[in-house]
Amino acid sequence: MICPYCGADDDRVIDSRSSDGGRSIRRRRECNACCRRYTTYERIDTTARLTVVKRDQTRSPFDREKLLRSIQTAFGKRPVAEDVKRRLAEEVDEEIHRLFEREVDSREIGERVASRLRELDPVAYVRFASEYYRFENVGEIEREIAELRDRPPRSPHQSDLF
Repeated sequence: MICPYCGADDDRVIDSRSSDGGRSIRRRRECNACCRRYTTYERIDTTARLTVVKRDQTRSPFDREKLLRSIQTAFGKRPVAEDVKRRLAEEVDEEIHRLFEREVDSREIGERVASRLRELDPVAYVRFASEYYRFENVGEIEREIAELRDRPPRSPHQSDLF
């Protein structure tokens, strides 16, 4: 590392810690030339990130924050903790990155979110599904709600998000 104070390329690491939930490493360094200390962060290179192929075949980089915003919108003002929403987004993000190397169809992402929302909160699921599945009329929404009602109730251990 180049020292930000004197420009020397001679330092030593005096402390390393996991940071950002294990997504990066924080290193405390000391310059051997000027004896000043500074902090650096080591993160995974995200230049080869996943690309999302949208319905119209356009492509854009996968963005977990966009995924989180869509989940937050689905929940609206439902009584669900923010960390539950974040964890849901993290789970979908990790699953997508584990299963797909370069490109993922937006339908894959939507299906994973929808299935989790269906189990967590039927109201949030219907909100998400109405946008995702592009319901054209009230009848389609009614059919989806009827299907939700006909499903057996979930057992308490099916999800630990609540």
